[in-house]
Amino acid sequence: MRGFLVLLLLASLLAVGPSFASALEPGFARGTATISTGSRQVVLRVELARTPAQRSRGLMGRRSLAPLAGMVFQYSSSTTGAFWMKNTLIPLDIAFYDGRGRILRTFTMQPCRTEICPLYDPGDAFRGALEVNAGSFRRWGVERGDRIVVRVG
Repeated sequence: MRGFLVLLLLASLLAVGPSFASALEPGFARGTATISTGSRQVVLRVELARTPAQRSRGLMGRRSLAPLAGMVFQYSSSTTGAFWMKNTLIPLDIAFYDGRGRILRTFTMQPCRTEICPLYDPGDAFRGALEVNAGSFRRWGVERGDRIVVRVG
């Protein structure tokens, strides 16, 4: 009987869909990201995408993101490249930052459900990127040169 209940529970979790499954997926470390602007500090609860697989998945399939939450994409050294929104269901802001946490460039990105999606490229080498709900950076007054400090735990 106990085995049947476990199987029933697993089957119902799978039936709920990818957004619920991704909320349960282990592997993303948690931490905080503090954005310091000229006039304020905003502290966010974040998930940390540290491995290539985690960075590739990012926030794909998520149906919502809490107002003071986000995802930090961390790299062990400076890198170049672009982000896209394929299979991402919610609009997001992204801030690319350097090794000292200084914001290099921000974008507001729209969901993409087609095969060919726009690329969001900061045009410079970056050390990390922070994604939050679209419109958040404008509301918080986040600009190029502001700082992001990420802490694990």
